[in-house]
Amino acid sequence: MMILGICCSPRKGGTTAEAMALCLSAAREAVPGAETRLVELAELDVRGCIACGRCRGSLACSQEDDLSRTILPALAQPGVAAIVVGTPVYFGSMTSQCKALLDRTVPLRRNGFRLRGVVGGVLAVGGVQHGGQQLAIQTVQAALLCHDMVVVSDGQPTAHFGAALWSGGAGGITGDAAGRETARNLGRRVAEVARDLSAGRSGARPA
Repeated sequence: MMILGICCSPRKGGTTAEAMALCLSAAREAVPGAETRLVELAELDVRGCIACGRCRGSLACSQEDDLSRTILPALAQPGVAAIVVGTPVYFGSMTSQCKALLDRTVPLRRNGFRLRGVVGGVLAVGGVQHGGQQLAIQTVQAALLCHDMVVVSDGQPTAHFGAALWSGGAGGITGDAAGRETARNLGRRVAEVARDLSAGRSGARPA
């Protein structure tokens, strides 16, 4: 069972990547044998959708970048049971890299809903404590719902929208104990739901 984490920060190795690492570590602890992979978009050539329509009837994309060469094929793999999207908060919403990623997943929706039944979770890191983390999370969740994914929150005992952290205090997210707990809870919840769904069905994802 593979859980794919995608960090949508424009800065490699930042606080969002740190929070994603916490989340994925908790996922592995919750479900022994679960595999995780973290992809940082900061390392990649990522372009926005240009609405050319080439993906109507085909998974092909006219944009020849790392999203079409690497990320989209990885997302379409049947072994991917869950996806966690992590984004910094920019003006109360996601980063442009995150929006480009989500827009560019449209071939997976147009061609058989390839992400149907995949568990989805969202993590957001803001520079201030109430800087729009939940709004950013819900905006990303809306895109995941359009793929017919199984979107989950961070689960109990926090159980709100997803993992919401802030990096503006002393030590960055290291000083945000409550936020770090939501990151761990999200990882556990994503892994447990993915495990339970996988155990209860076979061949759920379109070929």
